[in-house]
Amino acid sequence: MSEFASKAVDEKFCSECGSVIKAKAEICPKCGVRQMRKPLAINLGPVADNGKNRIAAVLFAFFLGGFGAHKFYLGQIGLGILYLLFCWTFIPAIVALIEFILLLSMSDETFNQKYGQV
Repeated sequence: MSEFASKAVDEKFCSECGSVIKAKAEICPKCGVRQMRKPLAINLGPVADNGKNRIAAVLFAFFLGGFGAHKFYLGQIGLGILYLLFCWTFIPAIVALIEFILLLSMSDETFNQKYGQV
């Protein structure tokens, strides 16, 4: 007779042996394997179809914009390389500051239309 394990709301399956254990258990009592915790996800808001996020682009533009990091993130590799080539002039940093303000004031829908293509 084969047994199919069912679990309650406060239970989970062991990642190693598949036994039903308590959801808060750090170590499986049956096999002794430490259970992996789910990583904490940081929600930065809506994500476009291609996985790009407006807030992430804003942060890249603010902190690493002088090196073109936001351009690389948005898939504009040619412009990112151009920013890298001229980063010593600080002109890309000034342009990135302007783009930071534009991205910050842009709505999520507009961002998705402009940068959200797969």
